[in-house]
Amino acid sequence: MNDAPLGLLFTLLFILILVSGFFSSSETSMLSLNRYRLKHLMGSGHRGARRASKLLQRPDRLIGLILIGNNLVNILASAIATVIAIRLYGDAGIAIATIVLTLVILIFAEITPKTIAALHPEKLAFPFSFVLVPLLKLCMPLVWAINSITNGLLRLLGFRPDVQEGDALSQEELRTIVTESGTMIPSRHRRMLTNILDLEQVTVDDIMVPRNEVFGIDLDDGDEKILEQLQGSTHTLLPVWHEDINNLKGILHMRDLSRVLNNGGLCREALQRELQSPYFVPENTPLHNQLRQFQLKKLRLGIVVDEYGDLMGLVTLEDILEEIVGEFTSNLAEDSEEMHTQPDGSTICSGTVHIRDLNRQRGWSLPTDGPKTISGLALEALEAFPSGEVAVQIPGYLIQVLAIEGRLISKVRIEPVADTPKDAGE
Repeated sequence: MNDAPLGLLFTLLFILILVSGFFSSSETSMLSLNRYRLKHLMGSGHRGARRASKLLQRPDRLIGLILIGNNLVNILASAIATVIAIRLYGDAGIAIATIVLTLVILIFAEITPKTIAALHPEKLAFPFSFVLVPLLKLCMPLVWAINSITNGLLRLLGFRPDVQEGDALSQEELRTIVTESGTMIPSRHRRMLTNILDLEQVTVDDIMVPRNEVFGIDLDDGDEKILEQLQGSTHTLLPVWHEDINNLKGILHMRDLSRVLNNGGLCREALQRELQSPYFVPENTPLHNQLRQFQLKKLRLGIVVDEYGDLMGLVTLEDILEEIVGEFTSNLAEDSEEMHTQPDGSTICSGTVHIRDLNRQRGWSLPTDGPKTISGLALEALEAFPSGEVAVQIPGYLIQVLAIEGRLISKVRIEPVADTPKDAGE
């Protein structure tokens, strides 16, 4: 080497720095690949993805190959650089070669190629796999020998190099991926996906129609009133009870309406004959479980009961689907709970509006871990039933009671405000 022309030595040094950069960028690009995108590309038949995935199945071998190659190249480059420096500057060339080569390797063989590889891992990893796969086969005896020693040391330290952590995502990790997907997934689809993930935290009593709002047939009513209710109903399934809703007799499907009418009049015997058995649902059933039960039982309506068997309300398949896709525009029975946005940004609504519905439609974050309705939230904050118009502030919102009917807060006004200490007043 001492007799080799300087031009040849400089050429070899330049090639070695390029090879060092190849190994450095190979390591970063291969380890920066998105494993889930890699699986997707493999499924679509991408050959580069298949080779990269095969290499990543044994990362210890891949890293061993890259480090062996990189260290050999860097040591050889150091030797050549030292020879060049000594021939040009004598003994002082050793120090010069050390400093200059360190800077050159850091800039051109480490930082620059690794940065490019981290920014564009697929563009480098897939082409590089053409070289790495045969190179690994060629160097397998050396790689195996070195890995055997290092793996033995790792086992002594309590690590298992042959066992990799699974690629399974937790629910929160999946939520982060969905919300951070940007334009890759339309915003409406992102909301639907996150709503599906939320079904596990929401129970049927969060979305049920409370018993005082259930539309149904009371057999104590006269025929004329029952016929009027049947003709004006916008629902497909109607609960039928006697005297009190807790004395539920069954569910009437409106497709059977013609069978309960006799010459334009009501046939009560036929009405009771056509009733379907009610399906009861415990109040704390998670929505994802209830959706599965509706699917298995081929049902669309469930009667929600508490631990004592008292009827609390009803939940429908449509209610659960709306938690995923949002409100259906075809719902004709919305007027009783319609929310009115005011010019100042506040909202006037019925006290029976569900907090979750208000949060979803207004983009608010009213607390949902306690009362389910706005009326219940106001009462909890007031800690007493109001005797007239009153306002109470909870973190981030001001709730003003506008109307009271009996023992029910019937109308409220809600306004987002800056957080200040809780205050209430006439």
